[in-house]
Amino acid sequence: MKCVVDTCGWIEWLTEGSLRAAYEPYLKNPENLIVPTIIQYELYKWVCRVKGETTANEVIAITQQGMVDLLDTSLALMASDASLQHKLAMADALVYASALKHRVPLVTSDKHFVDLPQVKYIKK
Repeated sequence: MKCVVDTCGWIEWLTEGSLRAAYEPYLKNPENLIVPTIIQYELYKWVCRVKGETTANEVIAITQQGMVDLLDTSLALMASDASLQHKLAMADALVYASALKHRVPLVTSDKHFVDLPQVKYIKK
């Protein structure tokens, strides 16, 4: 099943966090993922800080096995609308807009997405 997995899900999976098993079905086949470039940004930054640049590049290579969704004008405007409608921060709006654009679920544990359409919420 194609989906967008939010950065929090990637981090749970990469760190073998308490929600790793819940995210495993979505992340074990990276070719089924839609990966917004903002998620690549957030992952690279986080992994560089915690594990170093080499590991960060390995994680980005995994994301590139999916369909990388580049930020363009259409996505930016869709994210702006989502931000206004749902009071989302810029990065969250870009992630959510990417899921809407591709008509796939956004899989996340971030509470501000909990009641939004097209969201698969995994409770912490």
